[in-house]
Amino acid sequence: MEQLIDSGWDSRAWIVDGTWLDREPRRPEVTDRLRAEVSLLTWLAPQLPLSVPKPMIVRDEPLRVRHRVLVGEPLADGSPTIGTALGTFLRALHTVSPAEAARQGALDTAAAERQLSREIDRMRREVLPLLDVDAAVAGARLLDGFAAPPPSLALVHADLGPHHILISDGAVAGVIDWTDARIGDPALDLAWLLFGAPTPVAAAIAETYGVEDSTRRRARAWHLLGPWHEVLYGFDIGDDDYVASGLAGVRKRLTEEG
Repeated sequence: MEQLIDSGWDSRAWIVDGTWLDREPRRPEVTDRLRAEVSLLTWLAPQLPLSVPKPMIVRDEPLRVRHRVLVGEPLADGSPTIGTALGTFLRALHTVSPAEAARQGALDTAAAERQLSREIDRMRREVLPLLDVDAAVAGARLLDGFAAPPPSLALVHADLGPHHILISDGAVAGVIDWTDARIGDPALDLAWLLFGAPTPVAAAIAETYGVEDSTRRRARAWHLLGPWHEVLYGFDIGDDDYVASGLAGVRKRLTEEG
């Protein structure tokens, strides 16, 4: 028995027989990333201190991948214990071999940089003109900052928001949705965790991970950039609600920056 559930921007998802989570790509370009995710997580899972999916391909055409359901609720509240677990998890993730991670399926540095460059160019063309003068000035300054390469590179999850961190019985039950995994700036994974997560969780992450001032500044920039992606996604699928929500987030975070 299959039950369609709320799914992400890249994939549709079903619960199968109450045990399995099946996903299929929403768009052709996601297909290769889902295949890569299978290879990457098979290699990566034993190296991490928290549970992650261990997907397998159950159908090639159209592609469907499957892993056991990780049971939990999105991170919405939490204790320092959760933050300590996540900080330890990130330290482990960011110290695996980037070269081997790329061989196993993570988006490599050059491809990740090209993707970011295309996204920043689109944000300049399509999002900046929708902002008022003050927000546009702050937004242009933010986008300019991404021209400089990060001081270090690591394997990053690249989409660590609340819905991808599952909590059960006061502990982290798992970290899901690795489709965007890439070799990039480790501060990207700290963006929401430092600036959107509950304060006790964020503080414990910073202490356990050992967040330096330069990393915090980069994480802040990634956090400010988050809703810009929502605007682009809204344009891509023709959904005005996503565009409006994303623009509201862009303006709010730029205002908070000041």
